[in-house]
Amino acid sequence: MDQESIVYGCIKDASFFEEDSSRRRINRQAMLNLPKADGWPFLCQEMFAIPRVEIDQANYQTEVMHFGASYKAVEYEWEQWIQKFEELLSKMYWVSATVHLETELSGTHTFTWDSADNSHTPGSGDIQVRCEWSHEGSLSL
Repeated sequence: MDQESIVYGCIKDASFFEEDSSRRRINRQAMLNLPKADGWPFLCQEMFAIPRVEIDQANYQTEVMHFGASYKAVEYEWEQWIQKFEELLSKMYWVSATVHLETELSGTHTFTWDSADNSHTPGSGDIQVRCEWSHEGSLSL
């Protein structure tokens, strides 16, 4: 059986900008502009729970846009995956983003992006990531 990698996480934005639905509209459009899962895109629309533009009263102070997908050994192309994810982030409003990469051989990696000034604006650049690694269990031979 091939190596499976699981990628999941969320992008968070402040929802106290209730009067400004353009933030939600821009974020939604950035996710809708991703390719469909027809071929081999690293990121695709189907992996995201794309929020509505309307204000969701269930959210308290944070708009949470979550995602997840299963890949065949994506860790070997991880730099390209990160590049595509950061391209998406560059087009969105967000406060923070977290990606978890679970691999069979090298454990779990957590990648975190925190915006400067508590909010990233589309096109502002300067995206930096922090990575933490953990491994649970032992390798079975």
